[in-house]
Amino acid sequence: MTQPPSRSDEHSGGHGQEQYMFNSTEEQLKIIKRGIVDIISEEELIARLDRSIKTKKPLRVKLGLDPTAPDIHIGNAIPIHKLRNFQELGHTAVLIIGDYTAIVGDPSGVNKTRPQLSHEEIVKNTKTYLNQLGKILDLKKTEVLYNSKWFMKMKFIDMITLASKMTVARMLERDDFTKRYNSGIPIGLHEFIYPLMQGYDSIMVKSDIEIGGTDQIFSLLVGRDLQRDRNMEPQVALTTPLLEGIDGNKKMSKSLDNYIGIYEEPKEIFGKTMSIDDSLMRKYFELATDISLEETDEILKAHPRQAKVNLGKAIVSRYYNNEIAEKVAEEFDRVHKEHKLPDNITEIQLPPLEVSATGNTTRKIWIVKLLVDYGFAATNGEARRLITQGGVSIDNNKLTDPTQEVDVKNGMILRVGKRRFAKILVN
Repeated sequence: MTQPPSRSDEHSGGHGQEQYMFNSTEEQLKIIKRGIVDIISEEELIARLDRSIKTKKPLRVKLGLDPTAPDIHIGNAIPIHKLRNFQELGHTAVLIIGDYTAIVGDPSGVNKTRPQLSHEEIVKNTKTYLNQLGKILDLKKTEVLYNSKWFMKMKFIDMITLASKMTVARMLERDDFTKRYNSGIPIGLHEFIYPLMQGYDSIMVKSDIEIGGTDQIFSLLVGRDLQRDRNMEPQVALTTPLLEGIDGNKKMSKSLDNYIGIYEEPKEIFGKTMSIDDSLMRKYFELATDISLEETDEILKAHPRQAKVNLGKAIVSRYYNNEIAEKVAEEFDRVHKEHKLPDNITEIQLPPLEVSATGNTTRKIWIVKLLVDYGFAATNGEARRLITQGGVSIDNNKLTDPTQEVDVKNGMILRVGKRRFAKILVN
């Protein structure tokens, strides 16, 4: 089978063997353990940190990301920020872009087989991933590797050998597989390969520590098993929590439209944060901001709205800066408390219209068509839902009838949802 690279190998985006002065083990543990659910095992982690201090040798900390979607949201970002913690502590951040594992699709936390992505989709998503990851990691000091590098070289006999390391009974210990099997929901054989592929990545990069969400724990432990089989010291497994979306019910997901994207406009990030349930605030502070837990406790003693303003500013600052965070908070107040318009408002230029007898430029237009033609809704059905749910108004007059035609006047203000505005201009 393919042999792992030596630790002295140069990797794409890597920085070679630099020497570091490390914080004490106790100081590192305080930073590492924030927002962590599982450490398997803490004793092993302490031993590795002690050894890295003694030898002045960084630990190799692995995080694998499958480019299955073009955007990263603040839930996806939790383990990435944990990788950044290690990077800032002087350890080597090893980021694996799973351009081969993405073909299989991670079965973690799903109740059916994931659809397979094309190579073109994976390549396209990968490009946006790296741009967004630069908001969190120092990519110049990050080993960025693609697991196609070793999987493309594997022969079929190598895959058979890898598959022989795991039994079906062990695979069915995995909670999501067990649930699907007991419910009669099909499990593809290729899905059993996924945790083996992720574990094999750990062999190839010689990881000391692997980070993943709590739904990744099975694959992280497979990595430990495969490393032992190679007579390697097994990696320490660290899991981070899954973050509920802004709806407060389900895991944050773009497909559920309950996400806050790290590349969204600052006002969108702030506005979405202001909509989360009060009960989620402490979790968001801990997992989605850099504010200390001691300061968080003080902030949460304030009125919930003010606490949420602080949360929104902290999240915006994390991906932009403090000045922008202050501006979007001020604009949010102007729009929602003082009922004024945002500073920067989109303008929609409609085609030339006829002038009425009174001299006004006016005409009727179907509101659904207006929303779809100018990007406020993707389809007529979505536009109708926005209208019937009370999410559309013109000049502060709410529209509730999706069949309605409205008189278009120059300068009228269209509002869709809580945060999208447009001034309609006509010739």
